[in-house]
Amino acid sequence: MKELVSLRCDPTNLRKCSIRLTKGLEKGLWVQLSATEGPHEVIPHQLLPLGPGIIIASGGSYGGAQQCLLPRSHLDKSARATGKWLLSQGLEPQSCLVLNPLPFHHVSGLMPWWRSRSWECKHQWLISSLIRNPIQLEKFCKSIFRKHTGPLLVSLVPTQLHRLINHPAGLSWLQAFDVIWIGGSALPAELAENARRKKIRLAPCYGATETTAMVTVLSPDAFLTGESGCGNPLEDVSLRINSNGALEVKTPRLAKAAWKDGHLKNINNKNGWWQSGDLAQLTLKNCLYHLEILGRLDTAIHSGGETIFPEQLETKLITVIKQHGLPIEKILLLPIHDKEWGQRLIALVKLEGPLTTVSQIEYIDYLKRIVRTWPPAERPLAWLQCSELTPNNLDKWERSKWEGWMKKNLSKNPINS
Repeated sequence: MKELVSLRCDPTNLRKCSIRLTKGLEKGLWVQLSATEGPHEVIPHQLLPLGPGIIIASGGSYGGAQQCLLPRSHLDKSARATGKWLLSQGLEPQSCLVLNPLPFHHVSGLMPWWRSRSWECKHQWLISSLIRNPIQLEKFCKSIFRKHTGPLLVSLVPTQLHRLINHPAGLSWLQAFDVIWIGGSALPAELAENARRKKIRLAPCYGATETTAMVTVLSPDAFLTGESGCGNPLEDVSLRINSNGALEVKTPRLAKAAWKDGHLKNINNKNGWWQSGDLAQLTLKNCLYHLEILGRLDTAIHSGGETIFPEQLETKLITVIKQHGLPIEKILLLPIHDKEWGQRLIALVKLEGPLTTVSQIEYIDYLKRIVRTWPPAERPLAWLQCSELTPNNLDKWERSKWEGWMKKNLSKNPINS
């Protein structure tokens, strides 16, 4: 059918949302998932292909929002591929308990629930406030863990991992899992090392809404022995790097189409490959490709004849910040037009805790001294303090939002590098 039902996902009543979604799919409908608040563009039903399927917003931070059309059969294929990976790890999918703290209107929160349906295993919703309160989280899960004797699975983003690993109750909760898929954004090297030291069974992975979630994963055993990156392709996935250095994915579960700017479009080329926005590297290890994400192509800037990848510089800065114990919570590098250089970087900084004005200035000056030895094109032209700086609930930067904040504040304050 080409009929469409719109479903706002109430995070306080996800069971009801999942029941409505199931009924819609059983009727052969397309079900469009969205948050309880915010803009919601409904696709004209006469333009849709035959259902059933799910329409869900992609998690990309640049290029504007697009809605991906995922047929129900693609969700099944994705769950099947992940289930076979679990079997390769010695885990029986049907005996697992899947805990799910991610938003249902994103593919990262939809797929844990769908996998549990496909595998016929147990599933447990976790409201986001529990992840922010490790003591309550441990208390809530205590009886659940005691009753379940099979493998425990969960998907997290790095911000959630960071919050939990630094609290005794959160650490105890993390150590109970057999597999913790970690994705959504880059896993900082220091956080990864901390997880290894504490024997947390992370499985860094890569996927997108366009690919119906996970397409590569690193096994927890490989992670604990020191391997980095996003692991190997799942059985139904092929990878390659194109001439621009971008990762391309081929899989039978690519989105059927995407809705953007009032039009439906194919996301893959004529040969069935989808180009991601990620700069990547593939290394052949034991006859399998190993994926490493280097940065976002759509955030790269051209400055003084050099191509600069801000995310790589952010990682470099965060590493130094942690080494020196500086009270800096978040840092984001954004581009601004420059007549001489083409583009330059502006740094947005969120400091931790209440600090005097003098202390704030001192820490910003410290950051400036850190980058003084960097190539000129990599040094931020200005540093702006932004107390509200934070990624979204999927740990992704909404860069266009913060570019707007940056331009507004630069118009009030002259650049002083």
